[in-house]
Amino acid sequence: MGRIERLRPGSPSLGMIKPMLTRYIREAMKRARYKTIENGTCFGHIPGLAGVWANESTLDACREVLQEVLEEWLVLKIRDNDSIPRIGRVSLPSRAA
Repeated sequence: MGRIERLRPGSPSLGMIKPMLTRYIREAMKRARYKTIENGTCFGHIPGLAGVWANESTLDACREVLQEVLEEWLVLKIRDNDSIPRIGRVSLPSRAA
């Protein structure tokens, strides 16, 4: 069984964070930009989120991998207590858990 982290006083509960993450991911993916590059593969990125990009053989694969990269990027940001850029009107707490 994995270790359960205790939330700091005043920090949002996991029950509050999960819907916020889902909304953030949905909004970020709406802003994703894709293009076919010279070698015929599809490149996708999310403007404003440095390091969140994917390069795959098809658009569908690129979308799927880009979302996985975004999810992993968010986990690292939260783990490291790094700030997370606002996406439109959606923001996440800077110290989620």
